[in-house]
Amino acid sequence: MDLEPPELRSFLDSLRPGELLSGVVAALEPFGVFVQLDDGPRHPIFPGVGFISIPELSWVRIGAASDVVRVGQRVRCEVLRAGTDNGEARLSLRATVADPMRDLRVGQVLDGVVSRVVPIGAFVRVPNGLEGLIHERDLDARVRRGDPVIVVVTRIDVPRRRLAFVPRGQGAMDRTNSS
Repeated sequence: MDLEPPELRSFLDSLRPGELLSGVVAALEPFGVFVQLDDGPRHPIFPGVGFISIPELSWVRIGAASDVVRVGQRVRCEVLRAGTDNGEARLSLRATVADPMRDLRVGQVLDGVVSRVVPIGAFVRVPNGLEGLIHERDLDARVRRGDPVIVVVTRIDVPRRRLAFVPRGQGAMDRTNSS
């Protein structure tokens, strides 16, 4: 941003990745959330100097920003980077809480609910909010959205944010691995 006020530039230059900042959610957009930071200046264009993209709001799949935050809500976020082309601080809300995927173990048995049925299988949401796939080859019967299912974790791919499950009792321990 070529015409950003000097106080905005100074503020953005002072931020460091990993630093924690507090503020108030100023606006919800389809692509993320603007945050008016407690110690930050006003942005000349946007509703806040801080911005949290949809993926940085939560470790679990969400449909919209309003699934996690609301306008006027106080938040504490981690700085990812500052001084982007838009003169804003890119923030993460999810970085301030533990990743629930790290608590899972291959072979772990979980109760879940079918959240989506797709051509390659069924996605199951487990109690920590994460979703994993039961491949179509492992589905015994026709499943529908909302069906309860007990699953065994067979694969955990943290970098790609993917989980694989099989229904309990289908030779799950023969197919387990983790990345």
